[in-house]
Amino acid sequence: MKKQTRAYLYALSAIAFWSTVASAFKLSLAETGVIELLLVASLTSFVSIVAVTVYRGLLPQLREWTRKEWLSSALLGLLNPFLYYLVLFRAYDLLPAQEAQPLNYTWPIVLVLLSVLILRQPIRGRSVVAMLISFSGVAVISTRGDILGMRFTDIEGVVLAVGSSLIWSLYWIFTMRSSADPLLKLGVNFLFGSIYVAILAITTGAIRTLNLDGAFGGVYVGLFEMGVTFMLWRQALALSTTTARIGNLVFLSPFLSLIVIHFAVGEEIYPSTIVGLALIVGGIVLQKIGGEGEGT
Repeated sequence: MKKQTRAYLYALSAIAFWSTVASAFKLSLAETGVIELLLVASLTSFVSIVAVTVYRGLLPQLREWTRKEWLSSALLGLLNPFLYYLVLFRAYDLLPAQEAQPLNYTWPIVLVLLSVLILRQPIRGRSVVAMLISFSGVAVISTRGDILGMRFTDIEGVVLAVGSSLIWSLYWIFTMRSSADPLLKLGVNFLFGSIYVAILAITTGAIRTLNLDGAFGGVYVGLFEMGVTFMLWRQALALSTTTARIGNLVFLSPFLSLIVIHFAVGEEIYPSTIVGLALIVGGIVLQKIGGEGEGT
Protein backbone atom coordinates (compact mmCIF):
# COMPACT_ATOMS: atom_id res chain seq x y z
CA MET A 1 0.00 0.00 0.00
CA LYS A 2 1.34 3.45 -0.92
CA LYS A 3 2.41 5.79 1.87
CA GLN A 4 -0.10 8.44 0.86
CA THR A 5 -2.93 5.91 0.84
CA ARG A 6 -1.94 4.81 4.33
CA ALA A 7 -1.82 8.46 5.37
CA TYR A 8 -5.40 8.94 4.18
CA LEU A 9 -6.54 5.81 6.03
CA TYR A 10 -4.97 7.00 9.29
CA ALA A 11 -6.41 10.49 8.82
CA LEU A 12 -9.92 9.26 8.00
CA SER A 13 -9.82 6.91 11.00
CA ALA A 14 -8.92 9.84 13.26
CA ILE A 15 -11.68 11.99 11.75
CA ALA A 16 -14.21 9.18 12.19
CA PHE A 17 -13.36 8.93 15.89
CA TRP A 18 -13.35 12.72 16.37
CA SER A 19 -16.80 12.83 14.82
CA THR A 20 -18.16 10.69 17.64
CA VAL A 21 -16.67 12.45 20.64
CA ALA A 22 -19.20 15.30 20.89
CA SER A 23 -21.94 12.68 21.21
CA ALA A 24 -19.78 10.72 23.67
CA PHE A 25 -19.35 13.85 25.81
CA LYS A 26 -23.09 14.48 25.93
CA LEU A 27 -24.12 10.88 26.57
CA SER A 28 -21.44 10.40 29.22
CA LEU A 29 -22.32 13.61 31.04
CA ALA A 30 -25.91 12.35 31.29
CA GLU A 31 -24.53 9.48 33.40
CA THR A 32 -21.81 11.16 35.45
CA GLY A 33 -20.34 14.52 36.41
CA VAL A 34 -17.73 16.68 34.70
CA ILE A 35 -14.93 15.91 37.16
CA GLU A 36 -15.60 12.17 37.22
CA LEU A 37 -15.64 11.98 33.42
CA LEU A 38 -12.40 13.94 33.14
CA LEU A 39 -10.68 11.78 35.75
CA VAL A 40 -11.34 8.54 33.90
CA ALA A 41 -10.69 10.07 30.49
CA SER A 42 -7.36 11.66 31.41
CA LEU A 43 -6.09 8.51 33.14
CA THR A 44 -7.13 6.38 30.16
CA SER A 45 -5.39 8.71 27.76
CA PHE A 46 -2.25 8.77 29.91
CA VAL A 47 -2.06 4.97 30.01
CA SER A 48 -2.61 4.67 26.22
CA ILE A 49 0.08 7.24 25.43
CA VAL A 50 2.58 5.67 27.83
CA ALA A 51 1.97 2.27 26.25
CA VAL A 52 2.87 3.67 22.83
CA THR A 53 5.92 5.55 24.13
CA VAL A 54 7.20 2.33 25.72
CA TYR A 55 6.59 0.44 22.47
CA ARG A 56 8.52 3.08 20.53
CA GLY A 57 11.33 3.19 23.05
CA LEU A 58 10.87 6.87 23.86
CA LEU A 59 10.89 6.72 27.67
CA PRO A 60 14.71 6.80 28.01
CA GLN A 61 14.60 10.32 26.56
CA LEU A 62 13.13 11.50 29.87
CA ARG A 63 16.57 11.12 31.46
CA GLU A 64 17.74 14.02 29.28
CA TRP A 65 14.92 16.33 30.30
CA THR A 66 15.91 19.46 32.19
CA ARG A 67 14.11 20.87 35.22
CA LYS A 68 12.71 23.54 32.90
CA GLU A 69 11.11 20.90 30.65
CA TRP A 70 9.49 19.14 33.61
CA LEU A 71 8.18 22.45 34.92
CA SER A 72 6.88 23.30 31.46
CA SER A 73 4.97 20.00 31.30
CA ALA A 74 3.55 20.59 34.76
CA LEU A 75 2.18 23.96 33.60
CA LEU A 76 0.98 22.59 30.25
CA GLY A 77 -0.82 19.77 32.07
CA LEU A 78 -2.68 22.45 33.98
CA LEU A 79 -3.94 23.84 30.66
CA ASN A 80 -4.56 20.47 28.99
CA PRO A 81 -6.16 18.20 30.06
CA PHE A 82 -7.08 19.88 33.35
CA LEU A 83 -8.53 23.33 32.57
CA TYR A 84 -9.39 22.72 28.93
CA TYR A 85 -11.59 19.70 29.50
CA LEU A 86 -13.12 21.00 32.74
CA VAL A 87 -14.33 24.03 30.79
CA LEU A 88 -15.29 22.07 27.67
CA PHE A 89 -17.21 19.36 29.53
CA ARG A 90 -19.09 21.98 31.53
CA ALA A 91 -20.04 23.69 28.25
CA TYR A 92 -21.40 20.39 26.95
CA ASP A 93 -23.27 19.98 30.23
CA LEU A 94 -25.06 23.29 29.62
CA LEU A 95 -25.51 23.37 25.84
CA PRO A 96 -26.84 20.96 23.22
CA ALA A 97 -23.95 19.03 21.71
CA GLN A 98 -24.69 20.55 18.28
CA GLU A 99 -23.96 24.02 19.72
CA ALA A 100 -21.02 23.27 22.01
CA GLN A 101 -19.11 21.37 19.31
CA PRO A 102 -18.91 24.11 16.64
CA LEU A 103 -18.33 26.86 19.23
CA ASN A 104 -15.30 24.94 20.48
CA TYR A 105 -14.17 24.54 16.86
CA THR A 106 -13.28 28.26 16.69
CA TRP A 107 -9.84 27.55 18.14
CA PRO A 108 -7.87 27.89 14.85
CA ILE A 109 -9.17 31.45 14.51
CA VAL A 110 -8.51 32.20 18.18
CA LEU A 111 -4.99 30.81 17.68
CA VAL A 112 -4.31 33.36 14.94
CA LEU A 113 -5.53 36.17 17.21
CA LEU A 114 -3.34 35.00 20.10
CA SER A 115 -0.35 34.62 17.78
CA VAL A 116 -0.72 38.32 16.99
CA LEU A 117 -1.07 39.32 20.64
CA ILE A 118 1.50 36.96 22.21
CA LEU A 119 3.97 36.14 19.44
CA ARG A 120 3.70 39.57 17.78
CA GLN A 121 3.04 37.98 14.42
CA PRO A 122 1.70 40.31 11.70
CA ILE A 123 -1.89 39.89 10.59
CA ARG A 124 -3.29 40.48 7.13
CA GLY A 125 -6.61 41.96 6.18
CA ARG A 126 -7.76 38.56 4.88
CA SER A 127 -7.34 37.05 8.34
CA VAL A 128 -9.29 39.89 9.94
CA VAL A 129 -12.16 39.18 7.55
CA ALA A 130 -11.81 35.45 8.29
CA MET A 131 -12.14 36.09 12.03
CA LEU A 132 -15.22 38.24 11.52
CA ILE A 133 -16.82 35.51 9.41
CA SER A 134 -16.07 32.79 11.97
CA PHE A 135 -17.28 34.83 14.93
CA SER A 136 -20.46 35.74 13.04
CA GLY A 137 -21.00 31.96 12.95
CA VAL A 138 -20.57 31.92 16.73
CA ALA A 139 -23.28 34.58 17.01
CA VAL A 140 -25.64 32.62 14.75
CA ILE A 141 -25.23 29.41 16.77
CA SER A 142 -25.33 31.13 20.18
CA THR A 143 -28.61 32.92 19.41
CA ARG A 144 -30.07 30.13 17.24
CA GLY A 145 -30.31 32.59 14.39
CA ASP A 146 -31.82 35.48 16.36
CA ILE A 147 -28.77 37.73 15.96
CA LEU A 148 -30.69 41.04 16.07
CA GLY A 149 -32.45 40.05 19.26
CA MET A 150 -29.13 38.78 20.74
CA ARG A 151 -30.97 36.34 22.99
CA PHE A 152 -28.40 33.73 23.89
CA THR A 153 -29.65 30.20 24.56
CA ASP A 154 -27.25 29.84 27.52
CA ILE A 155 -24.70 32.62 27.97
CA GLU A 156 -22.59 30.63 30.46
CA GLY A 157 -22.40 27.66 28.12
CA VAL A 158 -21.49 29.88 25.16
CA VAL A 159 -18.73 31.65 27.11
CA LEU A 160 -17.32 28.32 28.30
CA ALA A 161 -17.44 26.71 24.83
CA VAL A 162 -15.64 29.62 23.19
CA GLY A 163 -13.39 29.98 26.23
CA SER A 164 -12.25 26.39 25.82
CA SER A 165 -10.92 27.31 22.38
CA LEU A 166 -8.90 30.07 24.05
CA ILE A 167 -7.35 27.62 26.52
CA TRP A 168 -6.56 25.15 23.73
CA SER A 169 -4.95 27.88 21.63
CA LEU A 170 -2.73 28.94 24.54
CA TYR A 171 -1.74 25.30 25.06
CA TRP A 172 -0.89 24.95 21.36
CA ILE A 173 1.29 28.09 21.37
CA PHE A 174 3.26 27.04 24.44
CA THR A 175 3.63 23.46 23.16
CA MET A 176 5.14 24.67 19.88
CA ARG A 177 8.05 26.15 21.85
CA SER A 178 9.10 22.72 23.13
CA SER A 179 11.73 20.65 21.31
CA ALA A 180 10.80 17.40 23.10
CA ASP A 181 9.17 14.51 21.26
CA PRO A 182 5.48 15.53 20.90
CA LEU A 183 4.08 12.17 22.00
CA LEU A 184 6.38 11.97 25.03
CA LYS A 185 5.58 15.56 25.92
CA LEU A 186 1.85 14.86 25.68
CA GLY A 187 2.21 11.83 27.94
CA VAL A 188 3.97 13.84 30.65
CA ASN A 189 1.41 16.63 30.30
CA PHE A 190 -1.35 14.08 30.91
CA LEU A 191 0.54 12.66 33.88
CA PHE A 192 0.45 16.05 35.59
CA GLY A 193 -3.07 16.78 34.36
CA SER A 194 -4.34 13.48 35.75
CA ILE A 195 -2.77 14.28 39.11
CA TYR A 196 -4.53 17.65 39.20
CA VAL A 197 -7.87 16.06 38.28
CA ALA A 198 -7.41 13.30 40.90
CA ILE A 199 -6.73 15.89 43.60
CA LEU A 200 -9.85 17.82 42.56
CA ALA A 201 -11.95 14.65 42.48
CA ILE A 202 -10.79 13.61 45.95
CA THR A 203 -11.21 17.04 47.57
CA THR A 204 -14.70 17.56 46.09
CA GLY A 205 -15.86 14.00 46.78
CA ALA A 206 -16.65 13.51 43.08
CA ILE A 207 -14.68 10.28 42.93
CA ARG A 208 -17.30 8.58 45.13
CA THR A 209 -20.12 9.30 42.67
CA LEU A 210 -18.55 7.65 39.63
CA ASN A 211 -20.72 4.89 38.14
CA LEU A 212 -20.05 2.16 35.57
CA ASP A 213 -21.74 3.93 32.64
CA GLY A 214 -19.83 7.11 33.36
CA ALA A 215 -16.57 5.18 33.64
CA PHE A 216 -17.19 3.51 30.27
CA GLY A 217 -17.82 6.91 28.71
CA GLY A 218 -14.62 8.22 30.25
CA VAL A 219 -12.60 5.36 28.78
CA TYR A 220 -14.08 6.01 25.34
CA VAL A 221 -13.36 9.74 25.54
CA GLY A 222 -9.84 9.09 26.84
CA LEU A 223 -9.05 6.78 23.95
CA PHE A 224 -10.78 8.44 21.02
CA GLU A 225 -10.66 12.13 21.91
CA MET A 226 -7.38 12.45 23.78
CA GLY A 227 -5.18 9.42 23.11
CA VAL A 228 -5.45 7.04 20.17
CA THR A 229 -6.87 9.64 17.79
CA PHE A 230 -3.98 12.00 18.40
CA MET A 231 -1.54 9.22 17.52
CA LEU A 232 -3.49 8.27 14.38
CA TRP A 233 -3.44 11.88 13.23
CA ARG A 234 0.29 12.27 13.86
CA GLN A 235 0.95 9.08 11.89
CA ALA A 236 -1.14 10.42 9.02
CA LEU A 237 0.87 13.65 8.97
CA ALA A 238 4.14 11.72 9.09
CA LEU A 239 3.19 9.55 6.10
CA SER A 240 1.59 12.23 3.93
CA THR A 241 3.65 13.85 1.17
CA THR A 242 2.33 17.26 2.25
CA THR A 243 0.57 18.45 5.42
CA ALA A 244 -2.12 20.21 3.37
CA ARG A 245 -3.31 16.98 1.71
CA ILE A 246 -4.21 15.62 5.14
CA GLY A 247 -4.93 18.82 7.05
CA ASN A 248 -7.88 19.84 4.90
CA LEU A 249 -9.68 16.59 5.67
CA VAL A 250 -10.20 17.71 9.26
CA PHE A 251 -12.98 20.04 8.08
CA LEU A 252 -15.12 16.96 7.53
CA SER A 253 -15.20 16.24 11.25
CA PRO A 254 -17.61 18.91 12.58
CA PHE A 255 -20.18 18.21 9.86
CA LEU A 256 -19.99 14.44 10.35
CA SER A 257 -20.29 15.11 14.07
CA LEU A 258 -23.71 16.75 13.54
CA ILE A 259 -24.95 13.57 11.86
CA VAL A 260 -23.73 11.44 14.75
CA ILE A 261 -25.24 13.86 17.28
CA HIS A 262 -28.61 13.63 15.54
CA PHE A 263 -28.74 9.84 15.56
CA ALA A 264 -26.80 9.01 18.74
CA VAL A 265 -27.97 11.80 21.05
CA GLY A 266 -31.33 12.40 19.38
CA GLU A 267 -30.97 16.15 18.94
CA GLU A 268 -32.89 17.81 16.14
CA ILE A 269 -30.24 19.78 14.25
CA TYR A 270 -31.21 23.45 14.00
CA PRO A 271 -30.74 25.28 10.68
CA SER A 272 -28.85 27.94 12.65
CA THR A 273 -26.30 25.30 13.72
CA ILE A 274 -25.58 24.32 10.11
CA VAL A 275 -25.34 27.96 8.96
CA GLY A 276 -23.19 28.95 11.93
CA LEU A 277 -20.85 25.99 11.50
CA ALA A 278 -20.48 26.75 7.79
CA LEU A 279 -19.50 30.32 8.68
CA ILE A 280 -16.97 29.16 11.30
CA VAL A 281 -15.36 26.65 8.95
CA GLY A 282 -15.51 29.12 6.05
CA GLY A 283 -13.58 31.65 8.12
CA ILE A 284 -10.96 29.05 9.04
CA VAL A 285 -10.54 28.03 5.40
CA LEU A 286 -10.21 31.67 4.32
CA GLN A 287 -7.58 32.26 7.02
CA LYS A 288 -5.59 29.24 5.83
CA ILE A 289 -5.79 30.39 2.22
CA GLY A 290 -4.34 33.67 3.44
CA GLY A 291 -1.22 31.80 4.51
CA GLU A 292 -1.48 32.58 8.24
CA GLY A 293 -1.83 30.00 10.95
CA GLU A 294 -0.40 27.16 8.86
CA GLY A 295 0.47 25.43 12.05
CA THR A 296 -3.20 25.00 12.82
